[in-house]
Amino acid sequence: MTRLLLVLAAVLLATATPTATPTATPAEAAPPDDIDSYVRAYLDHTDLPGATIAVTHDDDVVRVAGYGHDAAGEPLTAASRMPIASVSKSMTAFAVLQLAEAGRLGLDQPVTRYLPAFRLADPRGARITVRMLLDQTSGMADQVFPDLKRAQPHTLAEAVSRLSEAGLAGEPGTTFHYHNPNYQVAARIVEVVAGQPFADYLAGHLFRPLGMTASSAVDGPPAGTEGYVRAFGAEVPVSEPDWFTGGSHGVLSTAEDLAKWLRAQRDGDGVLSPASVRLAHTPAPGRGYALGWRVQDGRTTHTGDWFSHTAAQVLLPGGYGIAVVANTGMALDNEAELLAQGLASLLEGGAPEPASPAGVIADRVLGALALVAVGLAALGVRRAGRRPRWWRLGPPLLPLVPLAFLPQLLGWVFAGRQGTYVQVLYVWPGLVVSLGVVALAGLTVAVARARALVSGTRSRDREQSDGTRGDAQWASANRRSGS
Repeated sequence: MTRLLLVLAAVLLATATPTATPTATPAEAAPPDDIDSYVRAYLDHTDLPGATIAVTHDDDVVRVAGYGHDAAGEPLTAASRMPIASVSKSMTAFAVLQLAEAGRLGLDQPVTRYLPAFRLADPRGARITVRMLLDQTSGMADQVFPDLKRAQPHTLAEAVSRLSEAGLAGEPGTTFHYHNPNYQVAARIVEVVAGQPFADYLAGHLFRPLGMTASSAVDGPPAGTEGYVRAFGAEVPVSEPDWFTGGSHGVLSTAEDLAKWLRAQRDGDGVLSPASVRLAHTPAPGRGYALGWRVQDGRTTHTGDWFSHTAAQVLLPGGYGIAVVANTGMALDNEAELLAQGLASLLEGGAPEPASPAGVIADRVLGALALVAVGLAALGVRRAGRRPRWWRLGPPLLPLVPLAFLPQLLGWVFAGRQGTYVQVLYVWPGLVVSLGVVALAGLTVAVARARALVSGTRSRDREQSDGTRGDAQWASANRRSGS
């Protein structure tokens, strides 16, 4: 059982370690038929239920389409509205930059200038600037304020006021910490400065001007939002849990609209100046996160995760843009990101081959380990009566430790982001089930050994008691015969 626990830990670490994606030499954009072929091959190989994609090249739309089906069994199309999760952050950053261009706020001004209600438990919070929110260097972090484990707010104003209990993980402006409340505060600044709800501001100043008429921002998942989670190779339909998404990961959009968003990343398309677009895409020296975008290996990207959907956007040096939304939720892999990376390789002249997500492979290993644990438990129960010792009760109970602290352990794997057991079950049901089986198998062996120990102790006590009575009777008989 102890060895199984160590193997489980090794699987967790091995499958959670990201691998670098080599950068290919840009080539002429792949034709739509090649894009279709690759996406369909990916869905066939991985059993991904459905996805929508948008591919652009400078001002041209190369391909917008939907593939597969949604959780209700309806075909996905380029007009299917799906959550783009944290890809929304780049849109929130655009809104803030618009107000900065208009001279209505300053990126390097303290947040408290616009939000007097912004007060943290750590007094250093007064030094947090608007820019620090957008490049995620405010010092706020999931390690000190586990957002997912706390009661969820209902409005952006509530999202700001609840931070009165938040500490800081470091000095503002020094260290990157990916933290959704950064963008909730940024969206609240937009509301206050613009004098209108954040969703209305995005609709009037971003979506309608770009022609993104099917896009909208929400503070929580709409009723009936369903996608899938993966468990041991099966796709299980689930409803999106009720959690606060405003400002940080709450935009719903379509492939058709995302193509227009990608085109705006070239020069702002009238909603933002080219200089501000470059600012959004350019991280400070030594950092990889700009203003709502990551920059790595020459690519400008951002991903997003809901519990039932994932999303990704990629800008390539050759002027290509890619947006993908998949209807499987957050896990070891972001499947939208995997699909987007494959499309990026195709557009750069590569010949990508669809590969199974690490989470699917990990589930197969975990399932096999769980079956081995059941077999070892059966053997352990049969041998429980052999050489019973109290110290042998401990090792079979070791799997209960990671099971008890699973949300904290996964928080370490997922860069400090901690959730509840229910959320962990959404993110990695295969791990929860497998570890539960291993823990139950170990507990069964421990109980069998404890019963054997108790039974053996009682037998020895009876033998000693019988022996003591026999000695007393023999002594008494000797005394009578001597008298």
